Amino acid sequence: MALYTLEDVVQRYGNREVLSVPSLVIEEGEALGLRGHNGSGKSTLLRMLAFLEQPAEGLLSFDGMASGNVFERRRHVTLLTQEPYLLTTTVRKNVAYGMKIRGMADIDDGVDNALDLVGLNPDSFANRSAHELSGGELQRVALAARLALRPRVLLLDEPTASLDKNSALRIKDAVTEARRQQGTTLVIASHDMTWLESVSDSMLTLYEGRPADDQD
Repeated sequence: MALYTLEDVVQRYGNREVLSVPSLVIEEGEALGLRGHNGSGKSTLLRMLAFLEQPAEGLLSFDGMASGNVFERRRHVTLLTQEPYLLTTTVRKNVAYGMKIRGMADIDDGVDNALDLVGLNPDSFANRSAHELSGGELQRVALAARLALRPRVLLLDEPTASLDKNSALRIKDAVTEARRQQGTTLVIASHDMTWLESVSDSMLTLYEGRPADDQD
């Protein structure tokens, strides 16, 4: 079943066109990889799929509906950026924050399960300060905070940039397991082609804001 449908979607910043997607369908449960050089439009597309930006032109449908409450749509979607922001508090409170905002139940169990999923033992990490963590651990905590929300869609923007091999593998295992357990739809932008191909089952290449197949 189609979860996202894009038709003649265009995004502009000022007078500059940064993205033009004539047609794109993302199926529920799909793992779509986005590849392309810096400035190719990958991050813009992810922000639109996260409903953080609206298209300047065209139609972006979600779950069969072309319009609707954007805040309600955002409850189903979460975006992990390359440099995610964490609160200046413990790992547990960081992971629990979004769950509390959404009024979710069983928060402690949800936090522990999410930390386990990203390969961080709750007994060892939950009460640590975020400032005590390495770069790879910070990224995994940020991912755990998003997985704890049990989103229908997980969007990842360069999730393994500057990470060591072990952290990159942990992130791959976590998102793959979330997809297996919950049917989570994945859309991932990455320059690490080997990693990206290992986690995706389809690929979209963007070049200067357009799908590569649409280039003249």
